[in-house]
Amino acid sequence: MKRYIPNQHGAWAMLILPFLFGVAASGGHYLHIPLFVCWLLIYLFSFPLLQWVKTRRSDRYGKPVLVYGALLVPFILYMIISVPNLFWFALPLIPLFAVNVYFAKTKNERALLNDISAILAFCLMVYPVFYVGEGESWEMATNLFVLSVLYFIGTALYVKTIIRERKNPYYYYASVIYHIIMVVLGLLFWPAVAAAPLVVLLLRAIILPKTGVTAKQTGISEIGFSAMLYLVVIFCM
Repeated sequence: MKRYIPNQHGAWAMLILPFLFGVAASGGHYLHIPLFVCWLLIYLFSFPLLQWVKTRRSDRYGKPVLVYGALLVPFILYMIISVPNLFWFALPLIPLFAVNVYFAKTKNERALLNDISAILAFCLMVYPVFYVGEGESWEMATNLFVLSVLYFIGTALYVKTIIRERKNPYYYYASVIYHIIMVVLGLLFWPAVAAAPLVVLLLRAIILPKTGVTAKQTGISEIGFSAMLYLVVIFCM
C-alpha cells in the first residue's frame, strides 16, 4: 500500500495544521484521537479514489480504495454515534470534494480553483475538532479557520512559482501581492506578534523563487513554516 500513500509534504501540512488549530481553540479531548484517525483515513481514501477517477485504472487503485474505505467505515460510525452532530460538519465537504472529482476527471488537478477547493475542505476541519473539544469561542475557531485558509492559498500560489509557473512572472507578482495583503490583514485583525510569521511568509514568497529551490526542498520547508505558524498561534492565545 506504500505507493498509494500521498507523499506531498504540503498536503500533510494541510491535513495536520487545521486539526491542531481546532485543538488549540478548544483544548484536548480523548475523542480527538479517533477523530484524527478518521480524518487521516478520509485523506488516504480520497487520494487513490481521485487517481481512479483520473486514470480509470480500477486494477491499480481499486484495492487501496476498498482497503482504506473498509478501515474508514468503523471510525466514521464510531464518531457519528459518539457525536451525532458531526454529521452536519461533513456536509460542506461534499460539494468541495465534487469540485476535486471534476478536476480529476478532466485531468486538470493543478488548477488553482481545485487547490482552493481542497484547501477549504482541509481547513474546515477546524470546526468539528473545535466542537468535539467543547470549545467556547467560535470567534477564535473562525479566526484560525481564516488564518489557515489565507496561509494555504498563499502557499498554493507560492508553490506554483517554484514548480508549474516558475517562468511566469505574473504568478510571481500575484503571489507577492497576495502575501503583502496577508500581512496587512494580519496587522489589522491579529496582534502584531501574530502577524510576524506572515512577514516571514512574505519574504519566502519574494526570495525563495529566485534561489532555484527544488520542489522537494519546498515541500519539506512548508512543514517548518506550518510549525512556525502553529507555535505563534499557541504563543498568542
